[in-house]
Amino acid sequence: MSPPGRDDPAPDILAYGEPMVEFNQTGEGGGRLYLQGFGGDTSNFAIAAARQGARVGYLSALGDDPYGRMLRALWDEEGVDHRGVATDPAAFTAVYFVTHGARGHDFHFFRSGSAASRQVPAGLPRDAIRRAKVLHLSGISLAISPQACDTGYAAIDCALAAGVRVSFDTNLRRKLWSLGRARAVMADVMKLCDICLPSLEDLQALTGLSDPDALVDHCLAQGAEIVALKLGAAGALVASGTERHRIAPFPCEPVDATGAGDAFGGAFVARLVAGDALPHAARYAACAAALSTQGFGAVAPIPRAADVQAALAACG
Repeated sequence: MSPPGRDDPAPDILAYGEPMVEFNQTGEGGGRLYLQGFGGDTSNFAIAAARQGARVGYLSALGDDPYGRMLRALWDEEGVDHRGVATDPAAFTAVYFVTHGARGHDFHFFRSGSAASRQVPAGLPRDAIRRAKVLHLSGISLAISPQACDTGYAAIDCALAAGVRVSFDTNLRRKLWSLGRARAVMADVMKLCDICLPSLEDLQALTGLSDPDALVDHCLAQGAEIVALKLGAAGALVASGTERHRIAPFPCEPVDATGAGDAFGGAFVARLVAGDALPHAARYAACAAALSTQGFGAVAPIPRAADVQAALAACG
């Protein structure tokens, strides 16, 4: 599928961040064989939203290399508009390796100095942001470099000035920045976002609180209009200023939870944009996230709308 033409409708959802190419150890060949896949939290989010039928675009930068071309081919196949993704001939596309051992799987990232980390505010497609309904970004989008953080803030400012809602997933990665800086930046962004998509572990580390209801109250008090607290195997807790719902975990047979939070976020925002009520969007997203754990990798097992609808129907 080709990216949308100039006269096609603009994306309703734009995601900003760093896409990555994945190499996952297969266990074959004495551990020397790797399966190539894709990752990057906001790219995963964008694909999850697109597979639910949303019009989605991506904002980032890639190197002029085979990995960048792989990602563009992926977005073409998934129907994700990547006209907002620049090519930086002086940088490279980030990659990561997943290895497996007795302690589980380990991630090894090669991203310092990547094209995405070199983004600057002047390169943002501001017209596209103004025409969107939701701008999505994450803690990783802001942590990969100071200039990427500045660019994320500029995108938020542009969105808010145009009345575009901002969606934010904490996705705390301690290897990318200090806890003190993460706390300061994320507390600031929570005051600006409309939809907050944190995980329980992230918020516990960022706030020192532990109770899920207290954590949701904290996010609402910061200024978020909607909070979807991801509780992993315990489901989710979603709330606004006027309602609160506990979402039971969806039954599944998990084999790999990589990217499940991104699948939840993409499906949740897609359904909100489609007009679903808060509990319905959350139940749909919980189902999508559960289904995404039944295969390996961050992208391949993300379900499509028909799969989610069939699973929901089967569970009544």
